[in-house]
Amino acid sequence: MLSKSAPLVSIALCTFNGEKHLREQLDSLVNQSYPNLEIIIVDDCSLDETPKILDDYKKQFASISVFYNERNLGYVKNFEQAIRLSKGEYIALCDQDDIWRTDKIQIQINGIGDHALSYHDSELIDEDGSILGKYMSNIFNLYEGKSPHPFLFFNCVSGHSLVFHRRLLPDILPLDESYFHDWWIALLATERGGITLAKGNLVKYRQHPNSSTDILRARTKEAQVEKFFTTEKLRWIRKFAEKSVRNRTYCEALLNCFDAKGQVKNKFKLLYLFLLKYDSILYVIKKSSLSKLNFVRKICLQRKYSEA
Repeated sequence: MLSKSAPLVSIALCTFNGEKHLREQLDSLVNQSYPNLEIIIVDDCSLDETPKILDDYKKQFASISVFYNERNLGYVKNFEQAIRLSKGEYIALCDQDDIWRTDKIQIQINGIGDHALSYHDSELIDEDGSILGKYMSNIFNLYEGKSPHPFLFFNCVSGHSLVFHRRLLPDILPLDESYFHDWWIALLATERGGITLAKGNLVKYRQHPNSSTDILRARTKEAQVEKFFTTEKLRWIRKFAEKSVRNRTYCEALLNCFDAKGQVKNKFKLLYLFLLKYDSILYVIKKSSLSKLNFVRKICLQRKYSEA
């Protein structure tokens, strides 16, 4: 029975050749304790048994609607399609191979308040479902608040963990295939109501060779990312500056430190701008304050960290 006081939440699930773990994930969705859910599933031209599994569940559960793309859209655009089909006041993104706690949505909606987005910590499991003894919070400092600066260069909000208010849709859509959609949604949410962190580890987050993100290697040496200031990252900041409601001036000042090729042209101004916000810009990375200051010095003053 639906609760009149419970706003509709749309779970936007994207599938592609997910037969191996899909049933386990679907079971965790249809058994959510939250009373007012729709489950919107968009399949991106799967070639395995995924469509059969989806049709079986659709027949059993009225909350499930399944849509099949006529052509493969790819990971990001498939999520855009699922988001556009969602009717809920809140939208929760969902991958095909995780396992949700059955009280996940209830906890997030209970705590979201006036915030634009809620997310949570997650426990990592391997391909076979074995617990790895690691959490997202072991890898990143999990941010909550209204500053976009922690998301200019880093991200701690994974798509499987977020629930956001549909008022964000005019700003986040269309999604840009060049960037992770969860990162973009989190970045814009900071200035449009802010982000809150729900209590608990609410998802078993599966890690395997086909994972779209490389979470387990996120704390490898910074040298793994040879260029910190790439033209792609600068385009990301420019894209955000166009949407920013409070931080456009700061972003434009950062961009003005680079030439058209992405090479630093004013390293001391860049250093000054980073030092102004270094504690928030580097918030999500697991480093001491001293290490962060040294990191800022290197990326701003050494040529090798920018595009040549």
